[in-house]
Amino acid sequence: MSFESLKSKTSLLDKLNAELSKEGKSGYIDDRLWKPQMGKDDVGSAVIRFLPISDEDAMPWAKVWSHAFKGPGGWYIENSLTTLGQTDPIAELNRSLWNSGLESDKEVARKQKRKLSYYSNIYVIEDRANPDNEGKVFLYKYGKKIHDKILALVQPDFKGVESIDPFDLWNGADFHLRIKKVAGFWNYDSSVFAPQGKLGDFPTEKLREIFNQMHDLSEFTDPNGKHFKTYAELGARLNAVLNSNRPISKEVIDEEVAYMPSAVPAAMKEELSTLNSGFNDPDITSSSPFLRTDESNKNYDYFDQLANEEM
Repeated sequence: MSFESLKSKTSLLDKLNAELSKEGKSGYIDDRLWKPQMGKDDVGSAVIRFLPISDEDAMPWAKVWSHAFKGPGGWYIENSLTTLGQTDPIAELNRSLWNSGLESDKEVARKQKRKLSYYSNIYVIEDRANPDNEGKVFLYKYGKKIHDKILALVQPDFKGVESIDPFDLWNGADFHLRIKKVAGFWNYDSSVFAPQGKLGDFPTEKLREIFNQMHDLSEFTDPNGKHFKTYAELGARLNAVLNSNRPISKEVIDEEVAYMPSAVPAAMKEELSTLNSGFNDPDITSSSPFLRTDESNKNYDYFDQLANEEM
């Protein structure tokens, strides 16, 4: 840069803002993860296809319990050890608050309750907000509303309606994702599956190529992986967020908070009866595994948006 150009810092300011924007996002965004976007009119749409899993004995989704709430000391954005069937400090705290019998304590517990999210591989067919995503394989995080639509396709409510595996490359169904804001929350009620059919009418070689690009879902529930902190680490973070020196006990807690995922079944239908419990329970006990607490006090706008999304 020449001395004369120092008087005009616009170009440098633009570069700094662009770099800081990237740095602010790098702590908690995984470029494997696809997320739909809302337009200026507060609606969004995309067409995706849920993909199968390479392991015949596994499920085409990973289930992760997590917590996302803001305390006096910042944000608590962590995956819950209850995902792994282990005791979790926030689960213990919520249990004690709920059992106090005080409505004020119950309200705190509700705000801190765990949330269930699912992760699946998807193929993006149409993404008008980000056309560069089209024709690519991503991970997709979604919640109960969308998962219920998947279950309704697999196990229809009405007799005579054919059961469809939406994850099947040949006989599955494209998912038309339609989002709108309702009372400030993202709402997916208008999302629907298209009629059953082959993905993109692609030849076998193209389907094989897509299949080979899928991501391993087992990492999301690996107790030794990067997505879970230790009990002691979570307890320390919780105390920091709550500005508390409360000792964290490792007492075993009841079935609500000590959620134990079912053993991996051989067929999807074997798990259907266990999937819908817990998500909306007031008895407590969100965060992405891509969100780490080291960065959790940054970008409050992002976390406020996360807290307001209806998964």
